[in-house]
Amino acid sequence: MRELVHSGSVKRVYSLGDDTYEFEFTDGISVFDMVIPTPIPGKGAALCDCACCWFGLLDDLGIDHHFIDRSGPTTIRVRPVRIIRDYGEIVDGRTNHLIPLEFVLRHYVAGSLFDRLQSGEIAAADVGLKPDEVGYGGRLPRGYFEMSTKLEPYDRFLSVEAALEMAGMPPERLDRIEAIARTIDEAMHDALAPTNMIHVDGKKEFGYDRDGTLMVVDVFGTPDEDRFWSRTAYDANGECVELSKEAVRQHYRRSGYKDRLYEAREAGRTEPPIPPLPAEIVEEASEMYRRIASEITGSSVGAKAGV
Repeated sequence: MRELVHSGSVKRVYSLGDDTYEFEFTDGISVFDMVIPTPIPGKGAALCDCACCWFGLLDDLGIDHHFIDRSGPTTIRVRPVRIIRDYGEIVDGRTNHLIPLEFVLRHYVAGSLFDRLQSGEIAAADVGLKPDEVGYGGRLPRGYFEMSTKLEPYDRFLSVEAALEMAGMPPERLDRIEAIARTIDEAMHDALAPTNMIHVDGKKEFGYDRDGTLMVVDVFGTPDEDRFWSRTAYDANGECVELSKEAVRQHYRRSGYKDRLYEAREAGRTEPPIPPLPAEIVEEASEMYRRIASEITGSSVGAKAGV
């Protein structure tokens, strides 16, 4: 029995009736928590390729995860975790649940980190830099680890204290999650070294299985969850050529849509509908997703995973 339990912009989740779920990756895409009314051909298969590769990396590292196997060109089977929206019902490590946080590890000044450094929301010293070193594309001396919400309508970054309270977990659990994230990213860096891809930043999600074992859940290392840049362009002149969903986000930044959307949200007004993508952007994005999947599956981790 295959029963749809969740349908999102990027993937659908099915229950297979045997304590197993199936993720189906679609060609849909969203930015700024808005679903774009334009599919990206080949995107679902590319995300599935990337996800399978990186779960193979976790096996090599001995890190627990919920991935079981690949069940089709755009589908994988996983062990399910419960979504507990009443945080008061969470018992850390004792209930089979998704930790209601996203864990982000950043290695370069990019995206919202750059925006927050520019606005003063985050001080340069917080990320190990001097004020005159805060430029877009700069590499951080040590990856900057932070948390954001997972189950709210819009993601927002949290202090350590707020994150611990929301997840109902002790500081040592967060330390363990951070250590796992750093171990994974270091291995990703090594695996991608022979490719044209620089791993800039990315998010990971965690949960507990029925025995209370901490494990990586959902997916990571795809062009939707993570940011990559062209190594050739960056090494040549520091140019940050996007190889991720950020390339699509930039289209909506240039068009002014992102500013209009956030102004409406801050003012409590009706959000403007997101326009479809132009045909040339769709074609470029489709090729980009395929190229990224090819780079990852052709890397050392892809060879080990047999993808």
